[in-house]
Amino acid sequence: MYLFVFAALTAVYLGVSGSRQIESLSTKIQSHESREEAYQDSLQNQMFEILDMQYFSLENNDDALSYYDHLDLDNPSRYISDRLLESNEQTGDNPLVPYEGMNGDFKINKIKLLNHKWLIADFSDGKYWGELLIIYELKDNLDVDFSVKEHLLYISSD
Repeated sequence: MYLFVFAALTAVYLGVSGSRQIESLSTKIQSHESREEAYQDSLQNQMFEILDMQYFSLENNDDALSYYDHLDLDNPSRYISDRLLESNEQTGDNPLVPYEGMNGDFKINKIKLLNHKWLIADFSDGKYWGELLIIYELKDNLDVDFSVKEHLLYISSD
């Protein structure tokens, strides 16, 4: 009889303990599932933001890229960017930057090709910086002409 009561109490204890573990694990699973859903939503929002930022980009503009189909270029964006960065190789300020460097020479740092005619470039001398709106033309002989359309120099807050 004592053995039966002991076995019954042990079975009740294991049943209650097991159901509590199941509830705990179920709560954890639900928590993880809701976190996963939030991460999926966040990831999807980030993807939409990336696509939105890439909207004005030569690489993602098939109509603009079609202007270069007749040229033997694997990556027109890289080619044009490299040609623009070659203007940094001259001693002194970059000739496309219409300002004189105050803390060194102004050089072009970043470039974003918007389409087959326009690009935006960032320039700096290490302390001061600005931006250029440049019109460019990639010719059939693979020469590139650059013309600064607009420019600005940010005022340092120091």
